[in-house]
Amino acid sequence: MSDVVITVRGEHEARIPPELATARLSVRAEGPERGPLVEKITSLTKPVRDDLEARDANDSLVEWSSQRVAMWSDRPWSGDGQRLAPVHYASVDFAVVFSDFAALSWWATAVIEREGVELHTIDWRLTPQMHAATEKVVASSAVRHAVERATAYAEAVGLTTVRPVEIADVGLLTRSADPSPGDGRLMAASLDGVQMAGGQGLSLQPADIVVAASVEARFSAN
Repeated sequence: MSDVVITVRGEHEARIPPELATARLSVRAEGPERGPLVEKITSLTKPVRDDLEARDANDSLVEWSSQRVAMWSDRPWSGDGQRLAPVHYASVDFAVVFSDFAALSWWATAVIEREGVELHTIDWRLTPQMHAATEKVVASSAVRHAVERATAYAEAVGLTTVRPVEIADVGLLTRSADPSPGDGRLMAASLDGVQMAGGQGLSLQPADIVVAASVEARFSAN
């Protein structure tokens, strides 16, 4: 009996509590004159910076950063279609990373009470080390799932030997339907195919981070 070609997809996912949270906020101000506006945005951002520096010193956050003051102007229209006097705007963006989510909650509750502060998003994620380690485990599990499915298909039609021919990320498997039966080489699946999705938006109750992988695999069975 000639070899039978079996092509399957393997999938696996892991759900892990997030380890880091990045809060993104801005301090904004507006006014009719640029000079006083610079003074105002400086006075509004100072207590935010001072608070973050203090928290950084006592290790209650991982890190923080801020951008330079951005300024722009606009001339609004009146209700009757007339251009009004220019209005000047100023903004400073901050990114603050926490690993202690209780500290994040207390800080977020306090910072949004400050004048001119807008808290935009909180992005939940894993540390780079945990992310990389989880990707490897999930990708390997997806390959094992593909092997298990191919073996089950082979056994269902009375075949006992299953040899891997090709494994690839979804969409990258070659379209040849006639692989060489003697080619037992197993190609490593690229980790670029692992997708990660986490909780998005302004939420202080993060969902688990989902790390998922899918692979396509072709086997020769006899």
